[in-house]
Amino acid sequence: MAHQTSSLANQMKARDREMVPRTLVIAMFSLMAAALALVAFDQLTGQPLRGVVPHSPIAAERSITLEGTRSDGVAVLDDAGRQIAFSAEEKSGFIDVIWVSVTRERKVQGVTGNPPLTLARRENGHTAIIDPATGWSIDLIGYGADNVAAFARLID
Repeated sequence: MAHQTSSLANQMKARDREMVPRTLVIAMFSLMAAALALVAFDQLTGQPLRGVVPHSPIAAERSITLEGTRSDGVAVLDDAGRQIAFSAEEKSGFIDVIWVSVTRERKVQGVTGNPPLTLARRENGHTAIIDPATGWSIDLIGYGADNVAAFARLID
C-alpha cells in the first residue's frame, strides 16, 4: 500500500513539473525583464510621453450643471437653469456616466454643493468636460460617436 502511495506521489510530482514547460517560464521572465529594462531606460533618459493626445486650447465653452439621480435620470442645465438635455433621452445615457464620475470625484475631494462644469470644444475638435471645482477633466475621445454627441451637440 505504501509503495502504491509513493508511486502515485511520484506520478503527481512529474505531472506538476510538466504543467508549465520550463521554456515558457524562461520566456515569461525574459519578457518581464525586457519590459522593465525598456521602462527604466525611458525613465532614466527622460524620454517624452508617446501616445498622449497633445493639449489643444479651448475654442468654445459653455457652463453646464448636472442634476439628478441614478434612478430618475440626470438633467443637463444651462446657465439660466433651463434643461438642455436629459440622460433618459435616446442616445443620451452617457450623461449619466459623466455625472457619476463627477459626483465621485467631488465626493473624494470634499466639494459641497453643485458648482457648474465647463463643457468645452477644443481647437482640435475634441469635446471636453472640465470641473473647475476639482480640477477633474475628461476629453471625450474613444467613447463612441453617440456618447460624444450627447455632449457635443450642446455646444454647437
